Amino acid sequence: HVQLVESGGGSVQAGGSLRLSCAASTGTYDSSDSIAWFRQAPGKEREGIAVIYTQRGTTFVTPSLKDRFTISQDNTKKTVYLQMNFLRPDDTAMYYCAADGTGLLHRSYKRWGQGTQVTVS
Repeated sequence: HVQLVESGGGSVQAGGSLRLSCAASTGTYDSSDSIAWFRQAPGKEREGIAVIYTQRGTTFVTPSLKDRFTISQDNTKKTVYLQMNFLRPDDTAMYYCAADGTGLLHRSYKRWGQGTQVTVS
């Protein structure tokens, strides 16, 4: 039973934009207070990007990315989005969404998607 499915990754030139989607099963979306985006580049620690508290609609984006990245949701589609603008080569990573955790503490999250690759050149 797949609970979280990411999509929207791909290859883009520096300065470009991508919008990632995280589609949650109804059970996961309705039972999770938080859905977050993380990324991990080869040889690096998993990094928290942004979290949305789905019932309240409040959001937090890590300060180093908040000028370029935005998190949002569509309740009717049970989907959380990550809009990424002005992409740079150091944004290249596998991007994951996760549900049912605390803030951007990746070890606290219980449910994870399979990831979507973003490559910026």
